[in-house]
Amino acid sequence: MPSGQRRGRWSGVPLQDRQALRRDELVAAGIGLLGSPGGPSLTVRAVCRAAGLTERYFYESFSDRDEYVAAVYDDVCATAMSALMNASSPRDAVERFVALMVDDPDRGRVLLLAPEREPVLARSGLRWMPNFIDLLQRKLTRITDPTTQAMVATGLIGALTALFSAYLDGRLTATREQFIDHCVELLLSRAATGKP
Repeated sequence: MPSGQRRGRWSGVPLQDRQALRRDELVAAGIGLLGSPGGPSLTVRAVCRAAGLTERYFYESFSDRDEYVAAVYDDVCATAMSALMNASSPRDAVERFVALMVDDPDRGRVLLLAPEREPVLARSGLRWMPNFIDLLQRKLTRITDPTTQAMVATGLIGALTALFSAYLDGRLTATREQFIDHCVELLLSRAATGKP
């Protein structure tokens, strides 16, 4: 019996909740594998080994590897979107995003770098991008023209994506505080001027 499936692992967990818990454990393992510094090393066996579960439990939640990779990416995107939606200011949004993506670099690499390495994520990235742009666009309340709002939001998402990717890759040597300050200044200056 694999170590992760030893007797007692599911003690006290109602039968109907166990599948959801196993799925969560598989997704958590996938974040670490998909976001590993050397690039994705994600196979079904590697995921099951990391989660301490058998392939039987993998296939109770996912039909194949591609569906699983997309689910891991969706989980990271949903978590990031939730954090950003609850931000009270541009600085709070940047700090929340840094906490999610830089303090947990595996998660950051899943969101920002894995789509370049995993063909199945090209579609997922394209599906999620409008959500992030729309969220930012709704925060640009000083800009009254919707077309300008959309252009500014799209440009900011592109700039921030490039900044966070470079920071995660170690191509930027800024301190955490310098990085946050720069991202906040970028958001505030574009929001104030309304220039794309």
